[in-house]
Amino acid sequence: MFLSYPTKNNKMKKIILVHGWEATSKSDFFPWLKKELEKKKIWNYFPDLPNTEEPKINEWIPFLQKNIKEIDNDTILIGHSIGCQAVLRYMETLPAKVKVKKVILLAPWMKLDEETIKEEGEEVVAIAKPWIETPINWGKVKSHCKDFICIFSDNDPYVPLSNKELFHIRLNARSIVLHNKYHFDMGHGILKLPEILEFLE
Repeated sequence: MFLSYPTKNNKMKKIILVHGWEATSKSDFFPWLKKELEKKKIWNYFPDLPNTEEPKINEWIPFLQKNIKEIDNDTILIGHSIGCQAVLRYMETLPAKVKVKKVILLAPWMKLDEETIKEEGEEVVAIAKPWIETPINWGKVKSHCKDFICIFSDNDPYVPLSNKELFHIRLNARSIVLHNKYHFDMGHGILKLPEILEFLE
């Protein structure tokens, strides 16, 4: 990080990004985004979550609780893939008075489709099961933010566009559909995502 952690007496925009399954802060378009934010002198924190090969709710959420400090209405939270769930589940734990400026859910993953189950096998299904079956308190999440944005790709192999309806109903989220961005991942060559910058203003 190029700036000291903002405090209540040092108000500034804060961008926090939570990566997905098998990812790190150096994956996908994240290094590019970090450089763009630093050019603009915007404080940012892209943590490396533990045990990323086997993400667990009871490891990831306590990690975020411990490492994200002074969250407030100058904070924008970004989640990618299963990191979207991590952001939402972290928000469930926030004190009632805490509000954040904006939440951006990029390729918000909620369940495995049949094709993925066949391709990935039982081990992946077992890891995904708690994330799929543990309920999210949508009302609690919504109480901490008034501006939710979901960004989808029209050829994402893991996240169907039908998820738009879920997030609209639960969070009154705006949905943006980008063309040919797959899962916004480096495996498909997505190393930059200029479209996200307008939502960080």
